[in-house]
Amino acid sequence: MHRLCNIYVLAMAFAIISCTASKQTTSTGERQLSQQLVTSVLWYQQSAEMVASYLQAYEYGKLVLAAKIDTIASERPLAVVLDIDETVLDNSPYEVKQIKKGQVYQFATWKAWTDQARAKALPGALDFINFAKSKGVEVFYISNRRENELNATIQNLQNLGFPNADAKHVYLRSATSDKTARRDLVAESFNIILFVGDNLTDYSEIYANRGENLGKEAIMKNKADLLYNFIMLPNPMYGEWESAIYDNDNSISAEEKLKKRLEVLED
Repeated sequence: MHRLCNIYVLAMAFAIISCTASKQTTSTGERQLSQQLVTSVLWYQQSAEMVASYLQAYEYGKLVLAAKIDTIASERPLAVVLDIDETVLDNSPYEVKQIKKGQVYQFATWKAWTDQARAKALPGALDFINFAKSKGVEVFYISNRRENELNATIQNLQNLGFPNADAKHVYLRSATSDKTARRDLVAESFNIILFVGDNLTDYSEIYANRGENLGKEAIMKNKADLLYNFIMLPNPMYGEWESAIYDNDNSISAEEKLKKRLEVLED
C-alpha cells in the first residue's frame, strides 16, 4: 500500500512539474516580440490604407499583364506565379492568436491555423487572378507552406473561389524554402510573365541574403526589372526583411532579436 502511495505521489509531482514547465516555455523576450506585432497587425487588419495598397498593387498587376500579353511573342503558354500567404490569403488572425498568448510563430500553432482552411481572401487578389484567367494566362501558386499543409491549403483556396486550386497548380515547400526549383518547374512548360508576392524572394533568390544595407542596394540596382516583372505587396507583420535584421539567423534568442531591432533604428 505504501508503495502504491509513493508511486501516486511521484506521478502527481511529475505532472505538476511538467505543467509548470509548459507554462514557462514562453520567455519574457518572446512575449515582448509578440506585443511588438500589435501595431503591424492593427494596420494590416483595420487600416483603409492596407486595402488601398492591395487594390492598387493588383490593379497595377493587371495593367502590366495586359501590356505583356500584347507585346510578348511566346511559343509556350503564358503564366503568372503568386505566393499564397499575405498575397492571396490573409493569415493575420493567426498573428492575433499568438499575440493574445504572448507567443511568437511556431510551426505547430501555424499548422493548427492552416488546417482550419478559413483564411480570407485579400483585397484585389481574386479579381486579378480571374482577370489573368480571362486573358488565357495560366495561374500557379508557389508557397513556403509545407507539403503536409497541401490539402487544407487547396480547400481554403477552393472555399474562396480561387481558380486552379488543385495539386497541379499549388507548389508547396519540401526540402528548402528557396522557390527557384519550383519556379523552374513551371517555366519548363510555361512562359512566366509576372510574379506576385509579399517577399522579394517570391520573385528571385538573389534577395535572400541582403547584406549590410538590408537589400536596398539590390533593389535600386534591379529597379527596372522589379517594376516590370514583380508585384510587391505590403506585409509589416513578418518576412525576410525581418530576417535580414537578424543577419538571416532566426535561431538567435528573442532577447537578441529585440536588441538587433533597436540597433538598426535610425534617428
